[in-house]
Amino acid sequence: MPKLIELWGMNIRTDVEAKKLHATDREMTTPLFLLQCVQLGISIRDLDLLTIGMVNDMFVESRNDEYKGWRQVATQEDFDRF
Repeated sequence: MPKLIELWGMNIRTDVEAKKLHATDREMTTPLFLLQCVQLGISIRDLDLLTIGMVNDMFVESRNDEYKGWRQVATQEDFDRF
C-alpha cells in the first residue's frame, strides 16, 4: 500500500507540473481583477452577488476548460465505481 501511495503522489505532482504553463506570481490588482470579470462576462451589478474568491475560482475553472492535456474525462460509471 505505501508504494501505491508513493506512485499516486508522483502522478499528481507530474500532472500539476505539466499544467503550469506560465508563472502565476502576478500581483492581483483592481484592474486585473476587473479584467478577469470582463473576460468571464460578469457585470458590475453581478459583483454585488459574488465574492472575490468566487470570481477567482470561476476564472481558474475557465482556464482549466482550455487545458487539452486531460488524459480521460470521468463518466458517470467512473463516479459510481469510485
